[in-house]
Amino acid sequence: MRALKLFPLLLAVIMLTECTKFSSQNDWVTFRGNNEHTGYYSGNAPQQLTEILWKFKTEGPVESSPSFSDGIVYFGSQDNYLHAVDTKTGQEIWNFKTDDNVFSSPAVSDGMVFIGSDDNYLYAVDAKTGQEKWKFKTDDNVSSCPAVSDGIVYFGSQDKYLYALDANNGQEIWRFKTEWFVFTSPAISDGIVYFGSDDKYLYAVDAKTGQEKWKFKTDDFIRSSPAVSDETVFFGSYDKYLHAINAKSGQEIWKFQTQDAIFSSPAVSDGMVYFGSQDNYLYALDIKNGEEKWKFKTRGPVLSSPSISDGIVFFGSDDNYLYALNAKTGHEKWKLKSEGSVLSSPAVSDEMVFFGSNDNYLYTVN
Repeated sequence: MRALKLFPLLLAVIMLTECTKFSSQNDWVTFRGNNEHTGYYSGNAPQQLTEILWKFKTEGPVESSPSFSDGIVYFGSQDNYLHAVDTKTGQEIWNFKTDDNVFSSPAVSDGMVFIGSDDNYLYAVDAKTGQEKWKFKTDDNVSSCPAVSDGIVYFGSQDKYLYALDANNGQEIWRFKTEWFVFTSPAISDGIVYFGSDDKYLYAVDAKTGQEKWKFKTDDFIRSSPAVSDETVFFGSYDKYLHAINAKSGQEIWKFQTQDAIFSSPAVSDGMVYFGSQDNYLYALDIKNGEEKWKFKTRGPVLSSPSISDGIVFFGSDDNYLYALNAKTGHEKWKLKSEGSVLSSPAVSDEMVFFGSNDNYLYTVN
């Protein structure tokens, strides 16, 4: 039985932990909002919880993190489908069936939606119609969220490879082999692709050629997807540390220890880095030295990756809540309870927050 079947809680973060540039100012076309995976949105965010605008029911847990573009929100579900839903009404526009669970989070670029499935394929689907454009087969599950840059789509597979494909036709450009599963989602900055592997290494490879630039070894699995900001790569590891690495040299700048594994992918904004841990806390650190600014305790592991907008940090917890905290102080502004654990990471747009829950719903709140 594959690892994803054996360890569903641990692997759920993979879809968290992950993909392209904004197609317009109000779009969130990848799990982390941009190719650097900083998790930052420059628009307005709901300062108070007003209402649930709508919720959309699927036939399986929604651990995939939503992306949206041109009035459509896209997300995967463990019902094997990629769903496309109207952002204002919550009405389904189309769905696309794969042959297994969809933990991967979608990336939207040039009129196509890219997403992986546990059926071992990466799919490219027409964003308006839901018609398949092409698919690419790997030798194991694709939980990694794809990232698209300069006409190339990058993603990892449990077959131990990171792939680079032509986004237009799905033809392989290069592949890079690691020594174990690649669950994390690649971040791209200044022509370099950064990603982690279960072989305990964070890799930096040339985006055009796939040649290794450097690699950095941790003491355990890496399932937290990296964020790149100010020439620094931030990522967590199962070794309980958040690591800050020089993006050019691969040398460690600092590391910060929590009390449990880190699957949550970090967000970076205004000199702070935010991330969750299996120790039930969300942390905020100074990006320069790793000094703790504050931490916020929930009642469950924080696998969800935080998103930042308008001075607020949004994230989910295994305690079934979506939280909104003051980004400077860590004080709670509001929270919303779902009927299942919130492993999906929120996407933010103009006073709306989208997130999935293990109660099988995608929620939209303001």
